[in-house]
Amino acid sequence: MLKLKIVSPERIVFNGEVENVTVPGTLGSFEILTDHAPIISSLEIGRVEYTTAAGKQQLDVKGGFVEVKKNEVSLCVEV
Repeated sequence: MLKLKIVSPERIVFNGEVENVTVPGTLGSFEILTDHAPIISSLEIGRVEYTTAAGKQQLDVKGGFVEVKKNEVSLCVEV
């Protein structure tokens, strides 16, 4: 499992455990799974998708950044 935190300038959008996260990277969409290599990437306009115990969730973003380290995914996005 991954710990995902999505924050925007206005509020914390999501904070919890997820199975996977797909983000709209600058060079194309990519998926983050458990034990993903550490990475920092900018995000483009697109859709963030993640799977929780309750099912698939999605969030449209206007850009931002993602950081992955030690199964913790932090997204700073503009929604």
